[in-house]
Amino acid sequence: MKLPHNISRIEAFSDAVFAFAATLLVVSVGTQAENSILQINWIVFLSFGVSFFALVGLWSVHYNFFRRTDYMDNMIIALNAILLFLILYYIFPIKSLINFWTRTLEINADEFSSLFQLYSLGFLLIFLCYALMYFRVYKKDGGKDKKHLFYARHFGLFVIVALISIIIAKLKLGLYYGLPGIVYMLLGPFCYFHAVYFQKKTNAF
Repeated sequence: MKLPHNISRIEAFSDAVFAFAATLLVVSVGTQAENSILQINWIVFLSFGVSFFALVGLWSVHYNFFRRTDYMDNMIIALNAILLFLILYYIFPIKSLINFWTRTLEINADEFSSLFQLYSLGFLLIFLCYALMYFRVYKKDGGKDKKHLFYARHFGLFVIVALISIIIAKLKLGLYYGLPGIVYMLLGPFCYFHAVYFQKKTNAF
């Protein structure tokens, strides 16, 4: 007999992983901080802040997915597990990028290119998981709820932009100007025009 999946257990486990990722960030800050509690290393604080709010942003996307659907199967559980694994690993390249821009981390052009590629690969895989999870729900729902298709395509745009960033970083184009990072600004117009197009075509919102 096939038992129904317990979504609350999956959400609880996911929240625990996000909490563990936040804990790893705090521990990492503690190893870099000054011995005196009266002194604040603002560079460490900045890298922690950016990494923490990036983590909160990813948690928010995850939270919204489970608010938009009550469907669950083994495929989504597997994609969610891969997603959580990637998030645990993803946070630390962000801190390294911040440390490089603030000159607290000295690396050469090849290492900087590799760091950007690692960051963008993590970004790509994370949002690929989100896109596939939404698409899975859309297909299993029989295509009734177009909003799931919208979000699958929406996060698919994130994957495309991350791929562009990887290519730019691999070719070392505008590396020290941060071009592989600046390219993420394309997400704004891409997502806007996709939303307008999708609304006109499906009238789903």
